[in-house]
Amino acid sequence: MLLADPGLPTRRVNSIKESFTTEARKMIDGEVTVTSETRMLRIRPDDTLDISAVREIDQDHADADAVIMLTEIPRHTKGHPLISEIFPEQKVAIVSCPTLGAWATRSRIQKVFTGSLLRLLPEGSRPDPAKYDKRWSQWQSTERGEGLGLFAHTFTGGPRTVLGMVLGNDPMRAVPKLTSALAAGAATGAFGIFYSSIWQMADALTPLRLLLVGLAAVITMIFWLIVRDGLWDRPKNRSLATVVTLYNGSTAITLLFCILALYMILVAFIFLGALVIIDAEYMASVIGSDVSLANYLHIAWFSAGLGVFAGAIGSSFDSGVDLRRLTHGQRERQRQYTESA
Repeated sequence: MLLADPGLPTRRVNSIKESFTTEARKMIDGEVTVTSETRMLRIRPDDTLDISAVREIDQDHADADAVIMLTEIPRHTKGHPLISEIFPEQKVAIVSCPTLGAWATRSRIQKVFTGSLLRLLPEGSRPDPAKYDKRWSQWQSTERGEGLGLFAHTFTGGPRTVLGMVLGNDPMRAVPKLTSALAAGAATGAFGIFYSSIWQMADALTPLRLLLVGLAAVITMIFWLIVRDGLWDRPKNRSLATVVTLYNGSTAITLLFCILALYMILVAFIFLGALVIIDAEYMASVIGSDVSLANYLHIAWFSAGLGVFAGAIGSSFDSGVDLRRLTHGQRERQRQYTESA
């Protein structure tokens, strides 16, 4: 039985279900049936996974020989990202989707699933699972000693996990949720089309200075959203420090993608508006030099930066629901049982 968290994990399980079923039938004698469902892996108040609930999710599948759960929770222990963890007594394997990376191919996911499944089966009834192992990972005992874990190498595993978390945050889908910030930025940035002093300043600035203006605007907006909406996580204890660092890194990169996309939309909007409204001969008389498309682009870039600085600051995501779905830290809080639950 295959279980997956909502969102990206479910899409990835659906993409490999057919090929994984075919592979399992080749490896295992007898009839093999693979079913899949979308469920959320819950977290206890002490921040441990509720593994027992995985086997109790649905009584219709209580007789499953093995359960593999793909979760979007980034797991990290013993100084390494934990890709998969096997619990032999419960016949459950928990696979962490972010640790597979942003560009996890179906082949990579299927090999991790297959290696996990074979290690859950009795040794005499399965082929050697080692041939499904990847060079960038290694199976060894887990920290608690209850089962077996597939650990990524520290050097490559950390960045791969962060990029996988960013993909799970789905930053491009978050951009439309910033419509209030886009409207405020567009309203302020549009002044750059009508004020000749902004034309002159944009013409006087070097490309490097213009780039720095844009960079400062993006960083300021990211800082504002993190502070205003409380997106920066703090570890409850030292053991969670590394995981929280991964959360914060993925949050910053996710917001970077969002705000860069917002900035580019503003630049395009103002550029097209400037082409329509500003007469090239009049602009030439104002700035005292010949006009090209580069001048319009400089005005658009500079005005977009002003729009983010002056107009978008104070804005936020369109709703609290959008915010709660944006980052891993926010979504993980929704998984936790309360102390009384």
